[in-house]
Amino acid sequence: MYAIKRELKLNNREKTRMRGCAGFKRFVYNYCLDLITTSWSFEDIKAGDSKRLAAIKKVFTTLRMQKPENGWMKQYPSTIYQSAFMDIKDALARWRKGLGGFPKKKSKKKGDSFTVYKTSGIYPKKGEPALPFTNRAVIHPGKLIKPPGMTTFRLKEPIDFFCSCQTFTVSRAADKWFISFTVDAEKIPPRVHPVHRIGVDLGVKCLATVSDGTKYEMPVTTKTAKTKLGKIQWRNRNKVLGNKRQGVRASSNAKKYYVKLARRHLRIVNIRKDTTQKMTTDLSRRADNIRIEDLNVSGMMANQKLANALSDKCFYEIRRQLIYKQAHYGTKVELVDRWFPSSKTCSHCGHKQDMKLHQRVFNCIKCGHSQDRDQNASINLENAPDDKVRSA
Repeated sequence: MYAIKRELKLNNREKTRMRGCAGFKRFVYNYCLDLITTSWSFEDIKAGDSKRLAAIKKVFTTLRMQKPENGWMKQYPSTIYQSAFMDIKDALARWRKGLGGFPKKKSKKKGDSFTVYKTSGIYPKKGEPALPFTNRAVIHPGKLIKPPGMTTFRLKEPIDFFCSCQTFTVSRAADKWFISFTVDAEKIPPRVHPVHRIGVDLGVKCLATVSDGTKYEMPVTTKTAKTKLGKIQWRNRNKVLGNKRQGVRASSNAKKYYVKLARRHLRIVNIRKDTTQKMTTDLSRRADNIRIEDLNVSGMMANQKLANALSDKCFYEIRRQLIYKQAHYGTKVELVDRWFPSSKTCSHCGHKQDMKLHQRVFNCIKCGHSQDRDQNASINLENAPDDKVRSA
């Protein structure tokens, strides 16, 4: 599958419509989460999450939506609330399997998003799948797109080819709206890697140091963007920006400040995403076997002097991207035991000695070998013994 994401060019009326769709999705999701957690306290009912969700969906469709005060719900596509039930089902399934935490209620502060999909199609017989491409929305080349059940919207960046998709996700970041969908196409990755094995050491001073001598630095623009963000927050530190509990409404200038602040945060996020994405792709294209250290990021964040720098490096995100790109690039990611002394061991003779964090050069007291600290650690990760290595 190949994912496409484009920014929407909306007017004020269209933005209001989008916020209404996202609010509808948020309302149904929170409503369903409340009911299913309440139903767990009923002692006489023994049913799984799927049956409980089916009953809740039936109650919502036949009773809750039919009330006069809830007539506003019929203004939006029905696939929005149906996708909300799908999301809560997937979230509970992940929680049951231990792959994630318990689902939390959605709020405006976390961003708006909703999903629509096309349900109509040509079905030969009952119970059989639809004919190919009959249940998909056709997307024409250009700057116009029409999601199922909605009007036509403009795009800031054109789509260069004909394609089709069934499911579309609309999301908001700061004051920008995006639409994403997938098409049945694949990028053919290289299956022949020039390097057999590399070790990657993630650090605070340098984002990543590879055993072959390559270094990846976090862009200077990240520090510049964070500096500008701090200045905006400092200048507006004494402003009253609205409080719903106290009945204080936000002024027009306060709303503009919120938008400006969200844009600064979005820029920092985009810089980090771009850096980690390019770095992990380059590593996956280059090496057949990638070894990284199994870092205790939450424990490292407890150090207040390093917490700010560590949060910028996105160590877990780098590990996650390397792991999910294994299938696409044909690589193998291995985790080296976190207690393996990669920074304290000489890569030349194997001698172990204590190394303080401020010492950036490893000087072996036994053989006299001198090397950059991170470079020495990456070579040790590459040559780590098999009993200290496990598959990701």
